[in-house]
Amino acid sequence: MNVRSVHLLPRPAWVELISSGSHTIAVPTYRDLLKRAKKALPSTATTKDRFQVPEVDVLQEGSTTVLRNLAEIGDAINRDPQQVFAYLLRELGTAGTLDERRALFKGRIAPENISDRIRSYVEEYVVCSECGRPDTHLIKEDRIAILQCDACGAHRPLKVIKRAAKAEGEAVQEGKVYEVMIQDIGKKGDGIARREKYVIYVPGTTKGSIVKVQIEKVVGTIAFGKVVRE
Repeated sequence: MNVRSVHLLPRPAWVELISSGSHTIAVPTYRDLLKRAKKALPSTATTKDRFQVPEVDVLQEGSTTVLRNLAEIGDAINRDPQQVFAYLLRELGTAGTLDERRALFKGRIAPENISDRIRSYVEEYVVCSECGRPDTHLIKEDRIAILQCDACGAHRPLKVIKRAAKAEGEAVQEGKVYEVMIQDIGKKGDGIARREKYVIYVPGTTKGSIVKVQIEKVVGTIAFGKVVRE
């Protein structure tokens, strides 16, 4: 079989004519096949400019550092906030707890240090090292974590992130003071906050407010507290 160019007959630009003996067939050119393949890619594989990691929102409360928008960051990079949190604990060398959409770290940690670690996480566990796009997902093959790119198909093994360490003791203890967000209002008018598995009732609070609460009593996973005024 040999390929010859035909100029006598008009034909679409995307077609080549291939002759074999007395038969001539028209087939798509390589350029046309490439264009079709690009069109078949998912829309996420062709949009790089939309990717932007939110700036860290950090609050210092005594000897505790609060990353208030961990869940928002996880949503933006399409990763489980718990995995991001585990990575931060390991890289920052501290302990901490997850509190709904926030992360609480033991010790005073500079916002730029947290921002640098999140940037490192994105480079290692989100962005494809071949095409530079963020359209990736994590898979496991024979207990090995793999970063799979949806844009170019490249893949590479990843370091395993160990399970997040927790601060010493239970997340809620009698006599302790915690900063919490009032997420709802109960039937009796008390504010309702949550800290890991615990539901905390705080009288005299409004929905959406962030308050410091001293725990007065813990019964199972139910706790009762009062607002601490500074």
